[in-house]
Amino acid sequence: MASLDPAALVAVSCVFGLLIGSFLNVVIHRLPLMMERDWQRQCAELAAVPGGAAPPAPTEAPLSLVVPRSRCPHCGHPIGALENIPLLSYLFLKGRCKSCGKPIGLRYPLVEALTGLLFGYAAWRFGFSLATAGALLFIAAMIALTFIDFDTQLLPDDITLPLLWAGLLINLTGAFATLIHAVIGAAAGYLALWLVYWIFKLTTGKEGMGYGDFKLLAAIGAWFGWQLLPLTILLASCVGAVVGLSLMVFARHGRSVPIPFGPYLASAGVIALFWGKQLNQAYLGLF
Repeated sequence: MASLDPAALVAVSCVFGLLIGSFLNVVIHRLPLMMERDWQRQCAELAAVPGGAAPPAPTEAPLSLVVPRSRCPHCGHPIGALENIPLLSYLFLKGRCKSCGKPIGLRYPLVEALTGLLFGYAAWRFGFSLATAGALLFIAAMIALTFIDFDTQLLPDDITLPLLWAGLLINLTGAFATLIHAVIGAAAGYLALWLVYWIFKLTTGKEGMGYGDFKLLAAIGAWFGWQLLPLTILLASCVGAVVGLSLMVFARHGRSVPIPFGPYLASAGVIALFWGKQLNQAYLGLF
């Protein structure tokens, strides 16, 4: 396996990425719904009067990342195996539901294609190694978090916290950073945005970001060490500022309407994965 042909590794990784991208579409859609149901259940339990009647049992059908089968959001048509082949099914169906003919969101093939391309590039960049396996996991998490945050302005703990621990574990071998740098990176990543949050809140009385952003930057620090945190924050802030100004100018996005910061942190994290050390050296070289 150590002598696996690089072209074959890239091809296998691309196909694997397409399959994972299809699953990520499910995660992006269902995980926030699962979280909402869990919050509703907890609220019902807290609202129950001590000694009184138990909260009513939930009436919704079971929902998880594997149950029920994927369905058309318009007509409820169950999506069969041949209708769920990454990219190919979308092209064959011409972007429409087989049953009702309503359009299928363009995001689905875009997520699949993006995951496949990034998986293939990671395999080409790192070869057959533990770093590649880690990179694939990191990329999948970043894609899921990006689109979930765009949709709901949530960064689920179910993704950010395991990702943080995974970064520390993979760096036991020094795959991306030394363990000591990873531990410092996790702590510094969280505390950096936590400090910004409280300074902004104390000076303006408003919350500038959520705790999920702290955890995401902590996870990035755990993967790549504290040295890449300034670059990550700089990249995320620059991209976020450009996008925010563009939305206000061209889409008349109100200044009071919040813009999620997680997607820009995630994008900066992927950039750090592939080119972080080179960019950091170039940045420091300016001074």
